[in-house]
Amino acid sequence: MRKKIEIKDHNVSNIVVELSKSLGVNYDKSDHECCLKLPDEFGSGYVRSFQFDFGIGVVETDYLLKKDFHFELKKGVVHPLKIIFNRESGFYHKFEDDDEFQEVRRLENAMISSTPKNNHVFKIPADTPICIFSLEIDRKKFEQKIESFLPDMNEDLIGLFRDVNGINQFFYKKYYSLEISKFISEFTECELTGFMRYVYLEGKAYEILTHQLKQYLDDLNEPEKRIILRQATIESIEEAVSIIRDEIDSIGNIPNLAQRVGLNQNTLQNGFKHLYKTSVNEYITNYRIETAKDLLESSNLNITEITYKVGINSRSYFAKLFKKRFGVNPKQYLNQVRNKDQGTQSA
Repeated sequence: MRKKIEIKDHNVSNIVVELSKSLGVNYDKSDHECCLKLPDEFGSGYVRSFQFDFGIGVVETDYLLKKDFHFELKKGVVHPLKIIFNRESGFYHKFEDDDEFQEVRRLENAMISSTPKNNHVFKIPADTPICIFSLEIDRKKFEQKIESFLPDMNEDLIGLFRDVNGINQFFYKKYYSLEISKFISEFTECELTGFMRYVYLEGKAYEILTHQLKQYLDDLNEPEKRIILRQATIESIEEAVSIIRDEIDSIGNIPNLAQRVGLNQNTLQNGFKHLYKTSVNEYITNYRIETAKDLLESSNLNITEITYKVGINSRSYFAKLFKKRFGVNPKQYLNQVRNKDQGTQSA
């Protein structure tokens, strides 16, 4: 059975205060922060808010629910602009007048602006870890902060931030970047206190906002022309690395590898260059030679067997690659290893 909660969508502190009333629990407040822990009958975890100057706020949630929740965020004065980053399992959003919910999947972010007559509705599933970081912007208060920068922005962003009375509906959803993921972690793991904590967290909130706006513009480009690496892409690249390591003797071509992890070839290549400073083919070759070296040191396989075991079909080509990397050919290296082992045994 689901639980439905209605909360006024105003400043972020108000969200925690009204949620505490709805759940019948107390909340803690100090230095622009509010936090409540979920009561045991509803689940485990917390909801925390941070209020900064110029209408910027953050709502951070990390919990596991025992029952499905529906949150309806009713207009306070004006619905704030929400920039939501999903760090864990998927949840669902719709505008009140819509028929269907849209899922916001893990590592996706959504920029959402509602109208005075069309409230937000969130559906949060039970028995799945929910971890959400949401920037909340009161655009009327934020107007004086961003006014001088608006002329340099994309037309859609200009319209979004000039909509200080929240008249227009807006919804944008994409996977967020590795940089944003890092800044969110730095925000949530901050151990400073007092004034230093406030200044540090406010700075991180602006870093996240800045990178989100840069990513929005980058997303307007064709996929192969995007320069910002998404967090979800990192996971796909790590999956590609696992495939390479598990199937080094039979790994297919680059187009096949890209298809298996759900990326196009350019994105896969760019990701490897960003993370490993090398191309996919160079990474595969390096891993083959390193694996061969380990096998020469630790196995009883002969050089021909090792050559095929690391996915190289030519012994002479293998010898050329090995010597280029280690300065000696495989046979010389094997003799060195065996002589060293015999010397150790004699001693």
